[in-house]
Formats: sequence, C-alpha cells, structure tokens
Amino acid sequence: MITCFIEYRIDPFKHSQFEKYAKNWGKIIPECGGDLLGYFMPHEGTNDVAYGLISFPDLASYETYRERLRTDEPGKRNFLFANKEQFIAAEKRSFLRVVDATYKQGARVAK
Repeated sequence: MITCFIEYRIDPFKHSQFEKYAKNWGKIIPECGGDLLGYFMPHEGTNDVAYGLISFPDLASYETYRERLRTDEPGKRNFLFANKEQFIAAEKRSFLRVVDATYKQGARVAK
C-alpha cells in the first residue's frame, strides 16, 4: 500500500472555500478509486497549511485513479472551483509507505 500525502499552502482568509473543496473530494475520490484517509485543516499554529491523504494498493492504481479523476465531471467541477476561487497557493505530493510494525499501534493497546 502507498499513501499520497498532499501538502497544500492555502489562503488563510479562505479556509471555508478550502473546506468545501475538501468535502467535495469526500465523495469524488472513493468513486474514482482512491481510499481517502482524510483532509486536515489548520486548527492552531500555522494557518496556511492543510493536508490530504489518499491510499492506493500501488502506484499503478494511483495512475488509474488520476485518469478517472481527469474525466470525472464532479472532479472537473471541483478543480474549476479551486482555480476560480484561488484558495490554493501551492501543493506538494509525496508518496509514502507504512512501516507495518508501527501502523495503528495505538488502536491495538488493551484498555
């Protein structure tokens, strides 16, 4: 499994627009083949950085997802919304793999 870790630089005065954008992906990403782990908004501290995490079985699955996303009508509308409103100044993508012995260890602790 790989996780696409997206770091966004966002306009701190347009949090509501970014949140709408993120919520829209909540339906679009799974329909296009991604396992959406979540979008994360600034809460305290730095107010211009947000994150999105989407997992895939492998890079080939990610490429298939990207192709679906390019032709998906709701996906196209969400990209147009972001371009029109200009709340994203920059985005970076990193592809990560989990260290199996560490994944969700807190969930396994007996209470």
